[in-house]
Amino acid sequence: MADRAGYDENFLGVPVPLPRPSSPDVATVTLPYTHFTVVLRPDRRTAAATAVCIDGRQLLEHVPRENGWRFDPRVPEDRQMGDDIYAGNSLDKGHLVRRLDPVWGAAAEAGLANADTFHYTNAAPQADVFNQGKELWQGLENYLLGNAADFDRKLTVLTGPVLHDSDPPYRGVQVPLRFWKVAAFLQDGALAATAYVLDQSPDLSRDFERAMAGATPGAPPPLGAFRTFQVPVSDVVELTSLDLGPLPDADLMPVERAPRERWLRLASHDDIVLGRG
Repeated sequence: MADRAGYDENFLGVPVPLPRPSSPDVATVTLPYTHFTVVLRPDRRTAAATAVCIDGRQLLEHVPRENGWRFDPRVPEDRQMGDDIYAGNSLDKGHLVRRLDPVWGAAAEAGLANADTFHYTNAAPQADVFNQGKELWQGLENYLLGNAADFDRKLTVLTGPVLHDSDPPYRGVQVPLRFWKVAAFLQDGALAATAYVLDQSPDLSRDFERAMAGATPGAPPPLGAFRTFQVPVSDVVELTSLDLGPLPDADLMPVERAPRERWLRLASHDDIVLGRG
């Protein structure tokens, strides 16, 4: 896999660096793939961050889906979450870099990108439910590509789990309860960014029975219905302790919103704030 070029920090024409942990004490491994890169946390056996370049003009939507996930040979298998984490339970392998996001360019290149997204390094455990919140999350790139139509239909998308020491343990790993995503693009010729959080922690006021059903020995940790929020980019920095370079200053969501309105729960993509002020 030495030929993989990975994420291009200058894809938009202005630099958007690969996210890195702010602390030098957090060990990571950088794994380039086709049009995207995974910054792996070996201690957590999942990514601290991923970064993908999306060229909306060259996307190929009909590349067949891969049938199997695989280990990345550049990393010991015991530093990745393999099938032992997902077998015989209700957990899904959730793509961090969406399968179709890097699938663009010539057919061979797009096919390789498609296959690359099926490495375990690009997955994290997610609840097996599909609801409005998850549908919104999965459709964010499509919506934002439409918004970027006047600017070459290019996006860079940074994604990862929110890794906390308090994440519930399961089969020798810890299951993240939240995921984050930051999209960067050009708007009116300048760098712009929006940030989102997907929350799968159980809402005990609504998901009590589901949570209690999952709280049994040997079962996966109880997870709730997906809820998707638009949040300030600076909040993602605080949640993840990652350096997101120029993106907090390029945020289109005004951070001066009242504290209880700081996270905007999305009912549809039309709720997304894409203008400053």
